[in-house]
Amino acid sequence: MAFGPSVVVQTAGEIKPGSKSEQAYTSIKARIVQGTFSPGYRLVLVKIAEDLGFSVVPVREAIRRLEAEGLVKFERNVGATVSGIDPTEYLYTMQTLSIVEGAATALSAPLIDSAAIARARAVNEEMRECLDHFDPVRFTALNQDFHSVLFEHCPNPHILDLVHRGWNRLASLRSSTFRFVPGRARESVREHEDLLQLIESQASADTIEHAARRHRAATLDAYLAQASAIPEPLPTSQEEKR
Repeated sequence: MAFGPSVVVQTAGEIKPGSKSEQAYTSIKARIVQGTFSPGYRLVLVKIAEDLGFSVVPVREAIRRLEAEGLVKFERNVGATVSGIDPTEYLYTMQTLSIVEGAATALSAPLIDSAAIARARAVNEEMRECLDHFDPVRFTALNQDFHSVLFEHCPNPHILDLVHRGWNRLASLRSSTFRFVPGRARESVREHEDLLQLIESQASADTIEHAARRHRAATLDAYLAQASAIPEPLPTSQEEKR
């Protein structure tokens, strides 16, 4: 049942909507994003298949798809595990996403109507309500909903694809980003309103793009500042002997 990097990866288009493979993919991905399957968690195909009431085949197909998205990795003699958090990869992904999402938001802006703005503002209000009894997982889900309204109108499908890829790469970490920097959440809500006002006022594409990029970069800066403030763990007894 093991599969490795040499296996031809099944693309999203090859999995039929509503199929068992699609259901397995949705279920496993949700558990990764919510943190139920944390970084390093070993994905035992037989156990997952039993839990879902499926055969191993659709579960294997789902995990191949998640591997292609970077949420799962294959380790020799271990099998499939949830991808860990690589600070360097997070840095590069956030930097890239700030560029492509900023461009997508700017290109979308002229196509965002009042109904879409109202929908985004309603989501942002839900995020504001989350601040009093902070739930980072729900906040992050709402955050993606908000930004989706702003970038999904992007007329350039290649840029839009890059944005989706960036969000997929972040999925396993984004569920916990605001756990590390909860103070950033309040600023994020305020910046969302600023973005909406720029779009409503028909600000220039450059102004909107730069604002969207600054918004993404601010979260990255807050995370990196917090990460650098965390002391290195003390060595274990085994490490001390080396």
